[in-house]
Amino acid sequence: MKTKLSIAIFAASLVSGTCFAQGNSATDLQQRLERATTDTARVNASNGLAYYFRNSNADSTAFYAMKAATLSQRIGYSQGLAAALVNQGNASILKGNYAEAIQQLQKSQIEYTRLLDKNDKDVLAQQGLARALATMGVVYTQQSNYFMALENYQKALKLYESAKDKVSISKALNNIGIVYKSQGNYPKALEYLKQAAAMQSEIKEPNAAMTLTNIGVIYFESGKPEQAFGYYNQALQAFAKFPNPIGLALLNNYLGDYYRNQDNAAEAEIRYRKSLELYESMQNKFGASLALYNIGKLYASQQKYTEAMPFAQRSLAYATEIGVLDQTYHSEKLVSELYGSLNNTAESFKHYKSYIVARDSIINQENARKFAQAEMDFEYRKKEALLAEQSKRNQLSLVFSTVAALLVIILALVIYNRRQVKRRLTLQKEVAEYEQKALHLQMNPHFVFNCLGAISSFIVQNGTDSALKYLSKFSKLMRLTLEYSKGSLIPIDKEIESLQNYLELEQLRFNHKFEFKIESTEKVEFNMGLPPLLIQPFVENAILHGLVPKEGNGRIDVRFDVQQGQLLCTVTDNGIGLSESKLLKENSVTAHKSMALEITKKRLEMMESTTSKAAQIDIEELENKSGTRVTLRLPVQYIP
Repeated sequence: MKTKLSIAIFAASLVSGTCFAQGNSATDLQQRLERATTDTARVNASNGLAYYFRNSNADSTAFYAMKAATLSQRIGYSQGLAAALVNQGNASILKGNYAEAIQQLQKSQIEYTRLLDKNDKDVLAQQGLARALATMGVVYTQQSNYFMALENYQKALKLYESAKDKVSISKALNNIGIVYKSQGNYPKALEYLKQAAAMQSEIKEPNAAMTLTNIGVIYFESGKPEQAFGYYNQALQAFAKFPNPIGLALLNNYLGDYYRNQDNAAEAEIRYRKSLELYESMQNKFGASLALYNIGKLYASQQKYTEAMPFAQRSLAYATEIGVLDQTYHSEKLVSELYGSLNNTAESFKHYKSYIVARDSIINQENARKFAQAEMDFEYRKKEALLAEQSKRNQLSLVFSTVAALLVIILALVIYNRRQVKRRLTLQKEVAEYEQKALHLQMNPHFVFNCLGAISSFIVQNGTDSALKYLSKFSKLMRLTLEYSKGSLIPIDKEIESLQNYLELEQLRFNHKFEFKIESTEKVEFNMGLPPLLIQPFVENAILHGLVPKEGNGRIDVRFDVQQGQLLCTVTDNGIGLSESKLLKENSVTAHKSMALEITKKRLEMMESTTSKAAQIDIEELENKSGTRVTLRLPVQYIP
């Protein structure tokens, strides 16, 4: 596992044109607050000051945000209250109070949503909601809850794109790239970060330095230190023009990694200590924990175990205090190794066990469970100094109860989801069956229409007496058709019987112009079935378009077989072939559009959908244009 720390540009800086002033110095904003003659102006000025200190001083941000929130509540100024809640959330993030930050940001989202419910074209409310969502994304990123981080960033990005706010779009793209980077998806991360960098270069965005740093980190972790160093230098130059303490702190941390990689321990220590100084000046315990860890790790690599221990212990204390599981894992491991090097076996083993617990939690726990565990650990630490052994047992009992409850909830959700999936699949199957029946109902009138046309032609050509015999066979065929076309499948022997009747009728109609043979191999079982009237259209086409135009008599062979787990239905004729038949149709005066093939293809598509197995049709012309072969490859289906 790699130590993770991302430059997630704080969402407080992602919005331009909000209800409070931006682009002013602290002095200008303070003067504006002192000169304000209305309560609304005082709220906006206070929020402006909270925003100004968002990346440098957590206490100042919290102070002015609280002042803005209190006054907004008193005068009923919803826009100011919502912005103040986001600023309070930012202050809590800087201090590492993530649970508190989430509560404040959720309240802010509620306020902005209410404003948009009253007026969905309220631009300030739209921008404020986007800012709240993006800030929430920062919290989830710091907690390694990447799914929720991406969800919030993507929602914010949509709002920014709707407003065509390129500054905020670029920062949102940066933060999404950081999430993918934290997940180890470097190609996806670079895709978003380079989009952000291109846009920031175009608009000359001051925060471009952060994006350049992030790109450098990905190249460094991909084993390309020289490319990384190039981006780090670009970022340093950008920070010189547009100072940003939190970004500069993290850049120094990454430069420390670079110099350690180059075996330049002295320069690495300088960079790590600069990073630590900046983080502690901002009261950012998350970043300070990482900087302390890196200094301890650097001393350890030089076998300076005694000097390394205080840094490792402080790193662990910060990580434990703010509940960052990943940093706790690394710090516990370092402390354990240092105690081992100092021959303190008991303490080394104690921290090694804590390291194992943290490692297993990272591997196995779901994000929601991680968050719940972090909250419980935080409560446990607050009570630890006051409670005796009984308190510890109660806390463990609470942990196990919560885990059990979570497991029950997860199990219930799994069962519910499985039922929903089963129900959806059942509905999909029923829909497919109804569509199959609808197509089959289309097929029946088509078949009857063709038969009646054949009877009419037969009566004209052969006279009334011969037609009686034809009508008798036709009525028998209709009874079979009506009897077996109600279901979705009929036995193969009944399909053969229907085809036998049909072919005999056509023999009478065309004065025994052709012979036929229907057979099935021993592989075809008695309870196998296929959709009714599926073969008949191809037999009809073979007669009308293959054999009738042929000089002399012809032959049709129908064969049923099972090969490679599929039911093969083959209709072969020795007629004029596909090419000649197509030419005759093109030259024909009368135009007739056949629906049989189109309907059959749709029936095969529905069969594939229902059975999740392949169903296809192949039509080929035999050698020397000596006939046509139609092969239907169907899923093997059994009739209950």
